Amino acid sequence: MNTALITGANSGLGRACAQALAAAGWRVGLVARDRTRGAAALAEIQATTGNPHLHLFVADLVSQAEVRALAAAVLAQFDHLQLLINNAGTAFRERRLSPDGIERALAINHLAPFLLTQLLLDRLTASAPAQIVNISTRINTALDLDDWNWERRPYRMMAAYGQSKLGNLHLTFELARRLADSGVRVNAVFPGVFRSNLGGTDGAQGRFWRVLDRLIGWALPTPEQVARRLLPLLLDTSPPLLHGAYLDQRRRLLPAPAQARDPALNQRVWALSVAATGLDQPR
Repeated sequence: MNTALITGANSGLGRACAQALAAAGWRVGLVARDRTRGAAALAEIQATTGNPHLHLFVADLVSQAEVRALAAAVLAQFDHLQLLINNAGTAFRERRLSPDGIERALAINHLAPFLLTQLLLDRLTASAPAQIVNISTRINTALDLDDWNWERRPYRMMAAYGQSKLGNLHLTFELARRLADSGVRVNAVFPGVFRSNLGGTDGAQGRFWRVLDRLIGWALPTPEQVARRLLPLLLDTSPPLLHGAYLDQRRRLLPAPAQARDPALNQRVWALSVAATGLDQPR
């Protein structure tokens, strides 16, 4: 039985992907920050799909200690892992720091998936063919590598969100280079604009998204519709074909920002991420 792990799986696109994979007969690990919401999502997916092979992992990805504990729990529970979906993401109106002294959007959207991927990489490689899917966005910004923690600039919510997601793209391309011929493929996927709870009720732009949903939500696809379009990619366990790519929900190539196409900058973002997470021997 193939196994998948999905962060941010108690709602939105993460939950929809978990349900689609469970319906396809996969064993699925759902990562949620809140145990009650995560357990409710798991129970609903189990009731809908009849799949008993669902597992809940609880972790607040803003904390590197919790990311490490999550990885340890996953490794103890799953002896193989064919799919890692780094889906969790959020944004904040005000700059505040994580327990590790990192701006929270950077901590959750960028450093958490980097650290989690590194800690699970040996298990993914041993389970090859396997894949890593980093849920991305369309990015119209640049990542300031000299001030990525927003210590000198005025903090702007969507700029901080965009920069953290651009960091994902840098790491997708650099990790793809490092994983060449490993049997593990890694791609970034922009799922399109859909009805999202980005930021949630405690994310700072929650009010903005609620207003937007009232205005145009009726015209946007649901997370379930997007998950169905992504499913062929998620279910594909063949040896790597698309690798190190920036894709839309139908597996069409998207043009990456120029900054993320610079190998030297990719390596610099990698080095900054290693230093910020304290990894000893990253792959």
